[in-house]
Amino acid sequence: MSYVLIRSGETDFDVEARVQGTIDLPLTIQGRTEVDAAAEELRSVPVEVVYCCPGEPAFSTARVIGRALDLPVKPLRELDNMHFGLWQGMPVEEIRRKQPKVFRQWQEDPTSVCPPEGETFADVHARVLEALRKPVKKGQSFAIVAPEPLATLIGCVLKGEEPRLAGPLERPLQIVEVIQPPAAVEPASIARGFGLSALRRLSYR
Repeated sequence: MSYVLIRSGETDFDVEARVQGTIDLPLTIQGRTEVDAAAEELRSVPVEVVYCCPGEPAFSTARVIGRALDLPVKPLRELDNMHFGLWQGMPVEEIRRKQPKVFRQWQEDPTSVCPPEGETFADVHARVLEALRKPVKKGQSFAIVAPEPLATLIGCVLKGEEPRLAGPLERPLQIVEVIQPPAAVEPASIARGFGLSALRRLSYR
């Protein structure tokens, strides 16, 4: 059993270094090329279903992969990207210039910052745990398509690592990441761990 984390293909906001959050944008030509390459890479990986963020970049990415590999695609609203409130659409550089202290904190610990009128990390983490509960409990091999910073958080949860978010200037090197769950942990026990105890550890945020 394995999980496959797929980061959404490139959009114009990625090119322009803007905060995308939940804004729906189509893939760029480069983004589509990235997705086609990801689909080819996954042909040798056993996957039963593709779950995805319902936002346009992730759904478009998942749809291409689903068609290429003849897999069902299931959008989950709990996997929607983090809502960045008033920061959505803003250039990252503008946030750095106007709010230097907050930006520095965002770089050093992205989980500690709540954008104005946006989501807290605890809320995002809670819904990601809920979204992953059933797929993990089923013990199936699946792929998940999500944009950053959500993809980093999903990867941490599936690996059993301390939950974190990608920072504003963080650009993961790989689009496709095959994750082997910890050998000592059964799927059912992982699913049971997606509960209040995990959230209590984040109560100090």
